[in-house]
Amino acid sequence: MRDSQSEQLNQQGNEYFSRGFYTDAYRCYAQALEADRQSGDGRALVASLGNLGNICAVSGRRGQAQAYYQEVLELQKIFGDDRGISTTLVNLGNLRVDAGEWERGKAYYLEALDLMEQFGDAAAKAVLLSDLGLVDRETGKFDQALSYYEQSLVLMRQVNNQAGQADVYRMMARLYLARKQYAEILACAQTSLAIAERLRDELRMGGAWYLMAGCHEEQGHWEEAAVLLERVIRVDQKYGLPKLKENLTRLKAVQEHLGNSDRHMKRRKVSVNE
Repeated sequence: MRDSQSEQLNQQGNEYFSRGFYTDAYRCYAQALEADRQSGDGRALVASLGNLGNICAVSGRRGQAQAYYQEVLELQKIFGDDRGISTTLVNLGNLRVDAGEWERGKAYYLEALDLMEQFGDAAAKAVLLSDLGLVDRETGKFDQALSYYEQSLVLMRQVNNQAGQADVYRMMARLYLARKQYAEILACAQTSLAIAERLRDELRMGGAWYLMAGCHEEQGHWEEAAVLLERVIRVDQKYGLPKLKENLTRLKAVQEHLGNSDRHMKRRKVSVNE
């Protein structure tokens, strides 16, 4: 029977975590861990250590997160919990990827994928395949990345993960942006946008608009880029997103290009009329 004090503290920590109160969440998880060590409940210990790893990961304390996840992994191996092991391996991979250690991250992901193949968790596998696609995209292996994304989409559709589909199409658009395949960028971003609109998910809508704006900027389509950046900025302002200042600067530059284009067209008209 799981220690009730630990369970209550973890639940309270989860509530703080979901609201972004990381310091309070960490305090609750640390208290739960202390209770678990005193009670000797190994499975409760796994939950508390995992939560501490997660809170450290999102707050940038990768070294602490690594230590917590490693302890979780050792316990899960003792319990023979392959599903839990795969989750922890993904978490360890995420730490390495966040640090830009792409190959180390991929090694963890592939180990987790081997386990997922055995117990058939399609939902988790779909997300992991998209993570593998991200790693290969960032390391210039575009064809392999695209293959992972396509496999991920198949599974996302099977488990009806529409938000996940929107994310993968957006990732594919980023891949095509790196290859300057503009028609493909817009097709993927528009598909992502359509799904996000059905879900009424403004953050994902903003992500799709951002990529479409970048595509139009690269092609010198200043009017289209300006309209899309204005939409992105409204999302940035509403949700307090960190790229607001950067996007305001981008919009100003696009508007300057647009103004220059308008002045050039007016000069051309005057010249023709003369």
